[in-house]
Amino acid sequence: MSSNTPQKAITGGEFLIRETPASEIFIPEEFSEEMLMMKKTCEDFVATEITPKLDAIDHQEEGLMQNILTKAGELGLLGISVPEEYGGMGMDFKTSMLCTEALGAGHSFSVAYGAQTGIGTLPTLYYGSEFLKQKYVTKLATGEFKGCYCLTEPGSGSDANSGKTKATLSDDGKHYIVNGQKMWITNGGFADVFTVFARIDDDANLSAFVLDKTMDGITLNPEEKKMGIKGSSTRQVFFNNVKVPVENMLSERNNGFKIAVNILNIGRIKLGGGVLGGSKDTVNEGIRYANERQQFGRPISKYGAIRNKIAEMCIGVYALESALYRATQNIDDAIHSLQEGGMEKGEAVLKGIASFAPECAILKVFGSEVLDFVVDEAVQIHGGMGYSAETRVERAYRDSRINRIFEGTNEINRLLTVDMILKKAMKGELDLMSPAMKVAGELMSIPEFGDAPSNVFEECHKYLINFKKAILMVAGSAVQKLMMQLEKEQEVLMNVADMMIQTYVAESLLLRVEKLAAMKGEDAASVQKEMLRVFFFEAAESISHNGKEALLSFAEGDELRMMLMGLRRFTKTEPFNVKESKRTVAAAAISANKYCW
Repeated sequence: MSSNTPQKAITGGEFLIRETPASEIFIPEEFSEEMLMMKKTCEDFVATEITPKLDAIDHQEEGLMQNILTKAGELGLLGISVPEEYGGMGMDFKTSMLCTEALGAGHSFSVAYGAQTGIGTLPTLYYGSEFLKQKYVTKLATGEFKGCYCLTEPGSGSDANSGKTKATLSDDGKHYIVNGQKMWITNGGFADVFTVFARIDDDANLSAFVLDKTMDGITLNPEEKKMGIKGSSTRQVFFNNVKVPVENMLSERNNGFKIAVNILNIGRIKLGGGVLGGSKDTVNEGIRYANERQQFGRPISKYGAIRNKIAEMCIGVYALESALYRATQNIDDAIHSLQEGGMEKGEAVLKGIASFAPECAILKVFGSEVLDFVVDEAVQIHGGMGYSAETRVERAYRDSRINRIFEGTNEINRLLTVDMILKKAMKGELDLMSPAMKVAGELMSIPEFGDAPSNVFEECHKYLINFKKAILMVAGSAVQKLMMQLEKEQEVLMNVADMMIQTYVAESLLLRVEKLAAMKGEDAASVQKEMLRVFFFEAAESISHNGKEALLSFAEGDELRMMLMGLRRFTKTEPFNVKESKRTVAAAAISANKYCW
């Protein structure tokens, strides 16, 4: 992991074996004026069109959600990443992510928006013929059409490729006859365009088709009654001998599962953006209430127990934001590089995002769990009022829970994170073996202590190198010991995934604060440095716990004792006053009366 290695563009999963200079990453403090103007447009839209209507949206007032989506389309918000020739604004991935974040405070609307602009539009944009793009994408981008995505079935959720919906070619060869059932279809109640996955005959994989509501044989069940996101339309959709023109197939026969996987990669990282916006909004609600609520003669924000909650909420959100936009810029860079190499824009987007599929899964998991933590703590800060439907945090608490299930459950995404990185190694795309063997050799040697770090950045870089060693040690030993049985040891894989997630986010946070200090001076990053110290302290604890649990699952004897000693060495941190660091973070947010970074 030498920093003297010639630096080429980083690839997905490579963070495990490569040191990244802070100067190489993008941080949110670098957003351009144009990007921030787009974000402000989205924030204003939420403030005027959504927040005052939250109750009506949750009661699914007839035509309201469609009307709001239409207004969003008129402002260009449904076509931010759609090329101009198809009615969109043609902006880069980073700008679309920033808008997703800003609209993430829109509760059920953010779900409808995500379905419209993501899974409802992108399959046709990236895999459709020119005919299909002109017919459907041009109207989806402007809001004239509303879209949905029909993949999940009663018997196929995580195992999406096992769907039973059938497509049979008609005798005259002009249509596919589609029969089947789909469930949990967001925007299903008012969609004009349905992206439907079905199996042709006995094909090994699904194929994908674009249907529209004018086709006979499409029927809907009543709206689902849900725990949260009550304002989003969620229906079962039935297809009874629906005649679909053969030209409405996306890509090629048998390519549907590949389409689904690639679109889900986009959905996962975009979900990270949406939950970031929701998290910031909920933190603001919690801070404002803590400053207003008086107990024992003073605001509850004066009390250490509340300050601790506010600090932990803010640190989680800041860390998520750091990782999200680091990965987003990496994806943008990969897209641009592929385009410069002659690849068509749509294919470049898909391949660029797919190359960072492990990071997409990491951000989906970490982001959804940050939001769940934030909404839970916000309810607790509100006390009894937090349990009342009169408050925003009660709605946020219920709405949050779906995000750990959307876009593949967090358990599936944890397993995928490890699986995708190991597959990259097996294909020769990542050299995990050499650094893993080096770490194994290091366990047998006397540790090199070196000079004490002179500042928090040097200290955290030292910790980071050791976190990566811990992962390589545990994962390398698991692969060697369990071999083909490893995929059945899901508990071990999830332990390793959590080690990877904490390390990726910790590195992203470190590089952001380091770059911020270089750009604006140490004083401008003083509070963020306290966030950094706290996050690394807690990440070390998490990595230690997960590493130990994994090792105890498959190692024994002297080998186990040696690796446990190595794990203690790799997760050791220097003592500092965690309480005071958290108080510093909380004080800044309380003084600003909001999340202020």
